[in-house]
Amino acid sequence: MSQDPLRYFRVEARELVDQISAGVLDLDQQPGTELVARLLRFAHTLKGAARVVRQQDIADRAHQFEEVLVPHRTDEGPLPADEMRELLRLNDEIEAYVARLEPAAAAAQVAAAEAAAATAVAASDPPELGPESKPEPKPEPPPAPKPAQNPAPKPVAKKEEPAARATTTDVDDLLDAVGEAHARFAPLRTGSTALDRLHRSAESLAYQLRVGRTPGQAEAARSAAVRLAGELGMLGRRLTDTVEQVERELDEVRGRAERLRLVAASSIFTALHRAVRDAADAQGKRIRFEGRGGDLRMDPQVLALANGALLHVVRNAVVHGIEDDEGRAAAGKPAEGHVVVEIQRRGRYAAFLCTDDGRGFDLAAVRRTAEARGLLMPGGTEPDQQTLVDLVLRGGISTSPTVTEVAGRGIGLDVARDVADQLGGDVGVRTEAGGGTTIELVLPLALLSLHGLVVEAAGTVATVPLDSVRTCVRLLPEQATAAAVTGKMAHDGEAVPFLPLARALYAGTTVPEGGGPGVAVIVEADGESVAVGVDRLAGTSTLVLRPLPALAPAAAVIGGVSMDLDGNPRLVLDAQGLVAETARLGHGGAAPLEAARRLPILVVDDSLTTRMLERSILESAGYEVDLAASGEEGLEKARARQYGLYLTDIDMPGIDGFTFVAETRADPELAGVPAILVSSRASAEDRARGAAAGASAYVVKGEFNQEELLAHIRRLVPS
Repeated sequence: MSQDPLRYFRVEARELVDQISAGVLDLDQQPGTELVARLLRFAHTLKGAARVVRQQDIADRAHQFEEVLVPHRTDEGPLPADEMRELLRLNDEIEAYVARLEPAAAAAQVAAAEAAAATAVAASDPPELGPESKPEPKPEPPPAPKPAQNPAPKPVAKKEEPAARATTTDVDDLLDAVGEAHARFAPLRTGSTALDRLHRSAESLAYQLRVGRTPGQAEAARSAAVRLAGELGMLGRRLTDTVEQVERELDEVRGRAERLRLVAASSIFTALHRAVRDAADAQGKRIRFEGRGGDLRMDPQVLALANGALLHVVRNAVVHGIEDDEGRAAAGKPAEGHVVVEIQRRGRYAAFLCTDDGRGFDLAAVRRTAEARGLLMPGGTEPDQQTLVDLVLRGGISTSPTVTEVAGRGIGLDVARDVADQLGGDVGVRTEAGGGTTIELVLPLALLSLHGLVVEAAGTVATVPLDSVRTCVRLLPEQATAAAVTGKMAHDGEAVPFLPLARALYAGTTVPEGGGPGVAVIVEADGESVAVGVDRLAGTSTLVLRPLPALAPAAAVIGGVSMDLDGNPRLVLDAQGLVAETARLGHGGAAPLEAARRLPILVVDDSLTTRMLERSILESAGYEVDLAASGEEGLEKARARQYGLYLTDIDMPGIDGFTFVAETRADPELAGVPAILVSSRASAEDRARGAAAGASAYVVKGEFNQEELLAHIRRLVPS
């Protein structure tokens, strides 16, 4: 028998308590028989499990919980307020008992968290109500074992430190991924046996070749060699495919394992919902809570700090933001108020937004209080809204005449500001008189789990967050060239800005030679779409995003890094950064430079089409271009004007490209100007002849890639 008989009960009980806590709050807002039945199942399961491990106090309260719900099995209407309070009380007591079952170290952590939460809650409690409006005091908890010395504890302390506890689904996903990866090793085991057999065949063949003398023996040896080569080739391909598949599977396992270190953002919603419910109950208001964006998984430390600040913010939204029934009726609003907490990912940041549909900030009251405290000069210039909001963010400014300094909305914002300062984030306020308020807390993410699309561009592997990818479009070579030249790509009847990813990644440096964009990834951020040109797609993966080191500056399109299977960093792109970079480059074209900063380029080619295409590419990249239709005209222009580079064809009537380059190298005034040969010739001999003539680079028209051409030019032409 286990030395810890409560080991599995604690896990099950905690899951059931979480489900009951969320279910009770849902029942308060959306009553129904289905939810009642689900809560009864949870309570009954908890009761049975508690009895098995002799936790009678928990079993008794689960039974009382059932007794309250049973009469409402067939009742679609809401529960009476006193019965809802009783369910919440029982839930709190069950939760306290379960917390007491944790091992000593965990129990100490819980006690510390409870003390911190109690202090925080006391700091943001609403002002004391009059005797006629005070809520009923909650009864003391049972005598033994005492979960706390105060009335039944609220589940705030637990949620203020979201536990990085893996859910059953997460573990199942990880085990499935491990099983898939393990299954891939079967071909490797089979291949090992086959390899041993082939090794013996090779030894036998070697022996035959040494001792074989007759024609028959020689023929047999040759046949054996052919068979051996074929089998080895087949085995090699099979093993290569298997190893690549195993690597992909293990990469997925790594991603899923790393996700277990993170916490779903939805884990804070129950505590926030409960805080809204308790504050509304104390104020006699009807308020609906809604949580959005809970699928995002992030570092539990960041989530815990955000949760602590949001507890203040949502309570103050209820107490001081949302009007009472009379005030809402006078304003023409529904009797039920609305508080929404939404969590959004913004690149390497997470935004926590709390929005209420209340009265908004009383900015006139803020100004009066600020003047009374000496923060503003009475009778001075009328401060604008942002100035007054900034004063509230500093703390100690009340927005309601019935609110003390300790309980005013400014305290909640002060906590949010402190959290933002601590983590290097930001906090903002949008408020409208009579139209409600939105508090926005933006925090940098130390770790973030996401699904990504793996892409490759100019030899660099990067990941695009999958939630920002709308679709992928395969590009023909001519489509890629046209998109890069014009900076736009036709998609769904619209001209979408186009950005070659290689250009963004290698901004200011030479772009490595590559095949050029073969796929356009349509990325959307903040309502704007761009087409990002990549060489190829390499599948999807689950990854954990890490911030870049402070001393490692990177391009704006990079949002962070993840680690691949070998422990090497892999770039993770930022959708907002891609959109911003596209706009900065003029919808996909290379950043134009003032023509005066560069010498012009002379294009020499007898083909009108080639001359115009090359001029279009170069001018889009910010270069001034002159054209010559023959080698003779090219030499004439080269001697008449100073150029930064010659771009010349080889096969032209009269003076060909080799001769043009050789003559410019022989002229002392032209010898310092670099030259690039562009030709349909692709042989090694022609390349060698071009180098011998003095050409600085050689580009084959059949393999023409404008990024390669521009990379050569950026390398040869000083800015």
